[in-house]
Amino acid sequence: MSKLVIVESPSKSKTLKKYLGADYEILASYGHVRDLEPKTGAVDTENFSMKYQVIERNAKHVEAIVKAAKKADEVLLATDPDREGEAISWHISEILKERKVKTPMKRVAFYEITESAIQDAVRHPREIATDLVDAQQARRALDYLVGFNLSPLLWKKISPGLSAGRVQSPALRMIVEREEEIEAFVPREYWTLHLDSHKGAQAFTAKLTHFKGEKLEQFTVEHEARSKEWLATLEGRDATVMRVEKKRRARHPGAPFTTSTLQQAGVRQLGMTTDRVMRTAQQLYEGVDLGEGPVGLITYMRTDSVNLAQEAITDIRKYVGTNFDKDFLPPTAIAYKAKTKNAQEAHEAVRPTAVMRTPEAVKPFLSHDQARLYELIWKRTVACQMAPAQFDTVAADITVGEGTFRATGQTLAFAGFLAVYQDDEDEEGESKLPALAEGETLPVDKLYGEQHFTQPPPRYTEASLVKALEEYGIGRPSTYASIISTLQDREYVVLEKKRFQPTDIGRLVNCFLTRHFSHYVDYDFTAKLEDKLDDVSNGKRVWTRLLGEFWKEFDGDLKAKQGVERGCPILEACPKCGKPLFMQASKRGLFIGCSGYPECDYTRPLHAATAEGDNILGKDPASGLDVKLLSGRFGPYVQIGEMPEDKKAPKPRRASWPKEIPLESATLELALKFLSLPREVGHHPVSGLPIVANNGRFGPYLLHDGKFKSIPKTDSVYEIDLPRALEVLAMEREPRGGDSAASLLKNLGPHPEDGKDITVRNGRYGPYVKHGSTNATLPKDITPEEITLDEALGLIAARAAKGPAKKPVKKAAAKPAAAKKAKVTDATKAKKPAAKKTTTKKAPTKASTTKKAASKKPAA
Repeated sequence: MSKLVIVESPSKSKTLKKYLGADYEILASYGHVRDLEPKTGAVDTENFSMKYQVIERNAKHVEAIVKAAKKADEVLLATDPDREGEAISWHISEILKERKVKTPMKRVAFYEITESAIQDAVRHPREIATDLVDAQQARRALDYLVGFNLSPLLWKKISPGLSAGRVQSPALRMIVEREEEIEAFVPREYWTLHLDSHKGAQAFTAKLTHFKGEKLEQFTVEHEARSKEWLATLEGRDATVMRVEKKRRARHPGAPFTTSTLQQAGVRQLGMTTDRVMRTAQQLYEGVDLGEGPVGLITYMRTDSVNLAQEAITDIRKYVGTNFDKDFLPPTAIAYKAKTKNAQEAHEAVRPTAVMRTPEAVKPFLSHDQARLYELIWKRTVACQMAPAQFDTVAADITVGEGTFRATGQTLAFAGFLAVYQDDEDEEGESKLPALAEGETLPVDKLYGEQHFTQPPPRYTEASLVKALEEYGIGRPSTYASIISTLQDREYVVLEKKRFQPTDIGRLVNCFLTRHFSHYVDYDFTAKLEDKLDDVSNGKRVWTRLLGEFWKEFDGDLKAKQGVERGCPILEACPKCGKPLFMQASKRGLFIGCSGYPECDYTRPLHAATAEGDNILGKDPASGLDVKLLSGRFGPYVQIGEMPEDKKAPKPRRASWPKEIPLESATLELALKFLSLPREVGHHPVSGLPIVANNGRFGPYLLHDGKFKSIPKTDSVYEIDLPRALEVLAMEREPRGGDSAASLLKNLGPHPEDGKDITVRNGRYGPYVKHGSTNATLPKDITPEEITLDEALGLIAARAAKGPAKKPVKKAAAKPAAAKKAKVTDATKAKKPAAKKTTTKKAPTKASTTKKAASKKPAA
């Protein structure tokens, strides 16, 4: 009995074939097979029926599936075990029904690619979960209705090419509002008072907590004068230990990873982007060849559950019991409960498929990123079933006159789970105090005050933005990476020093949306809409009714806003006519213009004076010379020192100011960063020679042993580290021209068949993917940043199926015309100039075309 198994990714095919045997044929859908028609009317706003079409790049794979399904005895739809995977299975089943395929179809789902999981799934097939399909259709319809209707209004009122999204717009609002908080922040001064003392050879410090019986708050000592006044009353007094408290404090391990916490840890601890974390996790899930064929190393990485399978818990506890003392293993297994709303507890957390496959054992078979991420997942999973860490804490209250100082210390008494895993975010160091006894007198080495200023809230990093999105309930963990990528691709935000800053156009778009569509970028509204969509997936709400409620209100708001002013108001009146000024966009960039246009023509640049004159940012620490922000012929730049009068003298160091960073953000720190190139990254472990990062005529590059290698656009020339530099240097060198290293955008990973890299590149006619000698152009609906390995495999397979470009055929077709032209030229050599004759000959060609058309009519 032949069975056809349909998966999303071709990377899974080899693994499944190994586990299922010869009776099973395995084909890949290469992701989604159908999508809404990209035009108005694809979603009927009366009954919310949806018009789908086969995605062009996957048409070949759809045909292969249809052909194989007709021959099979049974079709098993084994797409990913989530809402998107369920929808893909449904779309495939609908296509097969439309093509009159009568073969029985069943849905199978597995959360790890292991022999037992796959065989168990095949033994227990089920029907397609229509509630999950309805939820996915509702999300897709909402995204379509918002995007296709709100984006054109942005084109009209701000600038062409902009976009708004149901989830991306609230995320943009979070980043802009945080920046506005920082700009509006006024630092406040406060002081803390300290005592330095010692016992024996061990020194320690204590902080003033009470003065004259009153407990100190943050702003009790607001200025230096009060600090000095209080210290004066304490001078010359003895220090006496009044009270000593000793406690044992336990710190418990964190839950195993969900999609969100994995992304946060990957960004924070490994320095990856969220997109890079998810791509690497996908590779570990789909399988890596460990010498005996591909093996899935982790469970499914899109999950919001912290549950672990009982078998996995048993294996972890067995590993801990074997490799650690008995105190490290809790008496019973530790259970965790998800903190996020609507977590699908039937799923599992992200964990290794076999805890016995230690990071050291699999490292030789993994790439640098794969090895680091697998180690992170493995350690977190093992740690979650280990005993808590124990700390001994000591707090001593020491009186000096009318002041009470507190000294604290802690030591690690028992490592527990910290022997395996420690998160950088909550790392706890040790600070020891000497053995102190109540009533003993201590020397007063020093009494002093320290000045402090309150700090503004920090800008979002990728990790903290993901955490905030999850806390607000905006989007779902599987969409966070794409939300962040979209904001960067649209140039609404930039990532500077690993923190997000809104661009001017990002601020303008956010201002327009919050002013006119505040309801739809409201955090609470977005979160409640997500809850309603989850109700659809749980069978508690009808999806078409939900869409009807949304569209009725949204359509009314859209119609009401068609006549609003262009741009966004600023808190300033026009100096010419007194009407409000607006920030607006034009082909030349953003500007400030009068709302009274065309009656009033007042305008000014958005950043009028920022690059005019000599703006001194500070002193260069190395030379002591001024660091200036200057304006030149090719735009703003930074420079150390003055231009020498002697033209033969060496010119001062300069660096262009990046276009994406507003000039208002110019700081000495940023200027020194741009002036830091060329920068030595480190020394090559084999050659021992330095690796230098620098910017050049063709972009950022690495220099090693006299050879140049372009740095991919996904890496920063200022931040690339030695391990990543070694990866870039090891990349296969391509021939010059369109496939040069300079065109490389990113490496998607190895091809599942031959192991050669699949790369994304920028060519003369736009971005494309490359595998060996096969190049495939990216469709307009896929950006280089968003494309996945599966999508790239589909494009490459489709291009390879077409065969090489048919240039010889084109030449052959052109020969008769060329011969005819030669004869005409020979016959008319005496009638020069040739240019005139060439023009004259075009008319008969048109006439002959007309004759052909005329001759066809009688035949018809």
